[in-house]
Amino acid sequence: MDGNGRWAERRGLPRLAGHCAGERALRRITAAAPNFGISALTVYAFSSDNWKRPAGEISGLMKLLETHLARELEVCLKNGVRLSMIGRRDRIPETARRVVEETERLTQNGRRLHLRLAIDYSSRDAMLAAWQPSGPRCDRQAFAERLNSPDVDLLIRTAGEQRLSDFLLWESAYAELYFTPVLWPDFNADDLETALEEFARRVRRFGGLPGQTVEAEPQLWTG
Repeated sequence: MDGNGRWAERRGLPRLAGHCAGERALRRITAAAPNFGISALTVYAFSSDNWKRPAGEISGLMKLLETHLARELEVCLKNGVRLSMIGRRDRIPETARRVVEETERLTQNGRRLHLRLAIDYSSRDAMLAAWQPSGPRCDRQAFAERLNSPDVDLLIRTAGEQRLSDFLLWESAYAELYFTPVLWPDFNADDLETALEEFARRVRRFGGLPGQTVEAEPQLWTG
């Protein structure tokens, strides 16, 4: 979900205002996704490398996480949204961690959309954690099960960036990549529909021949 800071800077606003606008965009996309047949949405909210940012911005982001979850809990329950977090939990503030865990508990029966927030997340760290207890005989299936993360069908990156930035590296092995110049705070349901239309035009062979194309309901991941 790139472009929050640039969105704010272009308007002469502090960076945190851009993150607040990005949070509103997340609400729009979470509401729109099930209407397009999307059952899983993973958003890259805060990477492990983002700890390098100024302390004030980090503090504001963690507070925004708490307020977002508190505000959206009833909406999630009403609309059948299950929320969960991927990433490290030991470094985020205790108050934020408690809110995350309580939201996970209360929404665990949601079946319409699984919304996963990637916070203090590093795909390389996740792969190392999955590998370490498994021993040298771990195969692809066992490794994927340890990651506890489904394969990505469509990966969207906003704000013109064209790299994965340590996001779902294993799961994106055969993902269709979609890059858009739209800044995340401006991303809306029409932009999502455009990305899905492009996804529908792609021929997905998974290493096979054209006649072996695999049809799949899109699982959406944004970063």
